[in-house]
Amino acid sequence: MTMHKTDICIVGSGISGLAAATFLRKEQPERSLLVLEKDERPGGAIRSYHSEGYLAEWGPHGFLDNREESRELINLAGLKKNTVTAPLGRFVRYLCLNGRLSMVPQTPSRILMAPLISWPEKLRILGDLQRPYYAGEPTVAQWVEHRFGPALLPFADAIYTGTYAGDITKLRIDGVMPRLRRLEQEHGSVLKALFSRMRARSRERKVAGQSKPGLPAMTSFTAGMEQFPLALAKLLHNASCLQLNTLVQGVRQHQDGWILNTERAEEYHCRHLVLALPINAALALMRAVLPEQPPPTEFLPEARIDSVLLGFGPEAAIPFGFGYLAPEQEKRFSLGALFSTHMFPERSPEGEQLLEILVGGRRHPERLQLSDNDMIEQAYADVRQLIALPKEPRFAAVLRPEAGIPQPEEGYLKLLAWREEVEKRHSNLHILGFGWKGIGLNEMVHEAKLLARTLAAKPMVSTEELKGIYV
Repeated sequence: MTMHKTDICIVGSGISGLAAATFLRKEQPERSLLVLEKDERPGGAIRSYHSEGYLAEWGPHGFLDNREESRELINLAGLKKNTVTAPLGRFVRYLCLNGRLSMVPQTPSRILMAPLISWPEKLRILGDLQRPYYAGEPTVAQWVEHRFGPALLPFADAIYTGTYAGDITKLRIDGVMPRLRRLEQEHGSVLKALFSRMRARSRERKVAGQSKPGLPAMTSFTAGMEQFPLALAKLLHNASCLQLNTLVQGVRQHQDGWILNTERAEEYHCRHLVLALPINAALALMRAVLPEQPPPTEFLPEARIDSVLLGFGPEAAIPFGFGYLAPEQEKRFSLGALFSTHMFPERSPEGEQLLEILVGGRRHPERLQLSDNDMIEQAYADVRQLIALPKEPRFAAVLRPEAGIPQPEEGYLKLLAWREEVEKRHSNLHILGFGWKGIGLNEMVHEAKLLARTLAAKPMVSTEELKGIYV
């Protein structure tokens, strides 16, 4: 059996593993590291689709440009000139309410004035100032109704349909908005916390002589999101730090580190082990790694989404904006749709338009069992009730990603506590990846940067951001 030795071994070449390796090489280029990936391609869930001049995504469609670590990683990948952006300040989103699309502005003041709910319902939001802290682990639906009233439930539903494809009667507010929950407890009110935060930020900008920042921009790349992990993987491959087609089948502790066994009958010996895997893949491996400290749950529920791609000519009256989302109360077939060529115009042949319609999610996994033709037919019929479209699309396809979206439901907080305890007991074992501290690219890149600085003995303060809400 062949033995390979390295200081740091990273299992998984999704964006978490690639980012951690890239940041580590920047911090300590002399340190040996190796990324092991079971598949023949890097990137994990980030994968782009190209066909007949159309460009779409199997996984995430972009990320906001408001995190320093992500901007740094783009520069390290050499892709600064390859970014494409859709500024939130220029775009709107739509919500399907009462069978039609209603525009949702991007700023709180404009949302307040928009005729989306009645004035009594708007005044009920102020009741948050007097509502007691909701103890325990409430669901998103329970928490929103408690603090702001039932009128905001469709909006919360849309937000977490758009991020997690989730069910707000199962998602836990502490899992999806942990920073907001802590602020709620600290200030006794969400509105008080937000006003306090706004005043503090204003004072900080005044002292620094800075103007108020605008809204961030949705960011992708000229060749699609997959261009990002592929560029990072190329850097690591050129430095002999990336090995594909290598499935880690077992991990065991050694007196000075860890030994990894692969299906190639090869062993990898490392001092520091980084599991940069989606949460459920990590849990499957960890049960064998630490049998004396098993995770509190074997599996976190996932939501899967299929995408129906429809291409149209200029006659399709697709409203300008990012897209729309449909709360469950609307009883639509589709979760919503992305107006892809409004965001990034080069995603279709010249003069044509692309819609990416989302189907399935946590509430309706049965719809994923439909044939491609049936799914296209039902998605098209559903969206055509909301948008004036031609009798038939010029292009149609269905993308069926294998990856699911981990759901922060019951048991999720115990998993986070377990991970924290494991890393305290084993200072040379590090766990990060899709679903552990969020599902967004920015969150995973932040965790990767934090790890790199820690291993380089240059710890940085974890700046957990209060996530903006962009319906």
